[in-house]
Amino acid sequence: MLHKTQGVVFRFTNYSESSIIVNIFTASFGLQSYMVNGVRSKSGKNKIALYQPLTLLDLVVYHRENASILRIKEIKCLHPYQSITSDFRKSTIALFLNEVLNKTVKDQSHAQDICEFLIQSFTHFDLQQTNIENFHLIFLIRLSQHLGFRPTELAELLGGNFALEAEEEILAKLLTSNYSDLLTMTNVQRRNILDLLIRFYVTHSENFGELKSLSVVRELIH
Repeated sequence: MLHKTQGVVFRFTNYSESSIIVNIFTASFGLQSYMVNGVRSKSGKNKIALYQPLTLLDLVVYHRENASILRIKEIKCLHPYQSITSDFRKSTIALFLNEVLNKTVKDQSHAQDICEFLIQSFTHFDLQQTNIENFHLIFLIRLSQHLGFRPTELAELLGGNFALEAEEEILAKLLTSNYSDLLTMTNVQRRNILDLLIRFYVTHSENFGELKSLSVVRELIH
């Protein structure tokens, strides 16, 4: 049966000479796998751009319960990125957040809310011109709500980990911050807070494991 839905690309893997299997988190069905033929051929090179991680999509898809791999009938970009793909700082943060999403977002029960949150967040990030260095910190706090473990107080977020008083004050503000809020901190404080948030995610996410992109983000805010 055909369904219209919106979605966010999480990742794709090559399949055969010219095809891919793409994992898209959809508003209607949560995380789904789709076979896309011909996009790696010479005639399909322009289409592969639609399947890059974090691309925001409008879709018409075939859906069948319990099917492991499905098909896409129609696809178009919902919001063509203006800066995420060209700004090194933004693309590095996006790479890191995409890795976090691939490790944590699997639940289908709140797919509509999660998908709307992701679309709104990355659209805002793409258009955001200031305070982008704190986007990933606020995103991690807000994502944790959709994953069911958002901290309601500072002690819950710290989980017994040590933080300096100034960092605790920043963390307390982060709990209620929006992306456009101005949060003043040093690069050292930003790195330490990021490490605390990663430990928080490790505690609450099964099989979270190591983040390959973490070192790149930490270097970015060095």
